[in-house]
Amino acid sequence: MKRVLLLTGKPGTGKTAIIKEAIARAKIKAGGFYTEEIRVGRRRQGFRIISLDGREAILAHINISSPYQVSKYRIDVESLNRIGVSAIHQALQECDLVVIDEIGKMELLSPQFREAMLRAINNGKRVLGTIMLSSHPLADEVKRHPEVKVLLVISGNRNQVLKEILNWLGTTSDENHA
Repeated sequence: MKRVLLLTGKPGTGKTAIIKEAIARAKIKAGGFYTEEIRVGRRRQGFRIISLDGREAILAHINISSPYQVSKYRIDVESLNRIGVSAIHQALQECDLVVIDEIGKMELLSPQFREAMLRAINNGKRVLGTIMLSSHPLADEVKRHPEVKVLLVISGNRNQVLKEILNWLGTTSDENHA
């Protein structure tokens, strides 16, 4: 069984929600980070990055100043490094599962993130995360990695994907405690 399980799909299909539910239901020590939208009313204004131990910061927003931009969002690479990259490093040291939500255009702007993400994938620990659906040279390389399995999330298969993740976590969850 592959060590890295990455969810992909269009925005809004529930990839992050599936990962959060799987982590909550699994009996495994997990570390890393996830992202969530910042909304004002019905309009998305940006994204927040939150470590599994509760630290958070603005990852991207329409109203911040930054030389980095993806679509209408300016990216705070320093916050990504401070919260996301440090959470990956900490998870590699202390946890059985590394969560990386997500491997996308915004995150790939950071050399430190790219290094930490590749280190996690090649480390030997299990990694659960999300990866951008569209083509990108580094993301495509990650998708082709021999230890990576990519699951497409669509509106109709959420429960099936969650079940597959829980089975993946359950089948080897005691290996690291032997």
